[in-house]
Amino acid sequence: MANSLDDLRVEDDGLVCGEVGRWAETKYRLISLYDKLFATGMKNKWEQRVYIDLYAGAGHSQIRGTDIRIKGSPILALDLPCPFDKYIFCDESESLLAALQKRTGRIAPESNVVFVHGSCDREIDNICAAIPRASKTNRVLSMCLVDPFDFGIKFESIRRLSECFVDFLVLLAVGMDAGRNYDHYVEGNNPKISEALGNTAWLERWKVFPGGRKRLREFLAAEFALSMKSLGYLDVPTHRMKLVRSDERNLPLYYLALFSRNQTAYQFWDEVLKYSTDQQSFSWG
Repeated sequence: MANSLDDLRVEDDGLVCGEVGRWAETKYRLISLYDKLFATGMKNKWEQRVYIDLYAGAGHSQIRGTDIRIKGSPILALDLPCPFDKYIFCDESESLLAALQKRTGRIAPESNVVFVHGSCDREIDNICAAIPRASKTNRVLSMCLVDPFDFGIKFESIRRLSECFVDFLVLLAVGMDAGRNYDHYVEGNNPKISEALGNTAWLERWKVFPGGRKRLREFLAAEFALSMKSLGYLDVPTHRMKLVRSDERNLPLYYLALFSRNQTAYQFWDEVLKYSTDQQSFSWG
């Protein structure tokens, strides 16, 4: 659990890890706090709490252009005061997943962990099958982290997982990817945005949306929230999402957004937003 940025740092353990921008420190700090609030707050309310990471990576990441290595989302989720009852880690890279398996074995050898190799979209049936079957005497609540490198979410995968009791913490790379590739995604024939939003009607709404290109980021985030609302999730306006900017030029990169069917989750999320400024470190009281 990362109380501060220093708590994210790790030594080189000789295993492979991916590269990330420096802004990833902020992202992982926020994710770590929400993990802690969710896992602890739900401990006595559900028989099983499941953590799902669709783009798990190697568990450690190296900050691009430096020798700094930091904990990734799977390791942060394993290293909690009240760990989840089960973990499902998926990644398309065989080498990254193998490194994560070794790190998991070192850090949490007794944890119940399922590793799924392959694209989360192709493996979604296997991911769903790994979630424990719920019953009246075995209530199961899952938290799913959706942290892709670009705006490459397939909404159909989200829809499949939503058939269970699943809360989602989603990175919406609307500044990093969609905004930078406007001509390709919006004015071209690329289906990426339609697949991420789960519909094609967004384009007609965009044509009449005021503000032009500079508001595409806000528009797509709101459209994704609208798609989640169609699955029964509570409405999430963009001001309740965390906008993360780059360190180099202060450019908007992505929104980090929570989606739940229960207001309690948003109480946890409000705590995350409250302590999310770079100048503050988290205090657990």
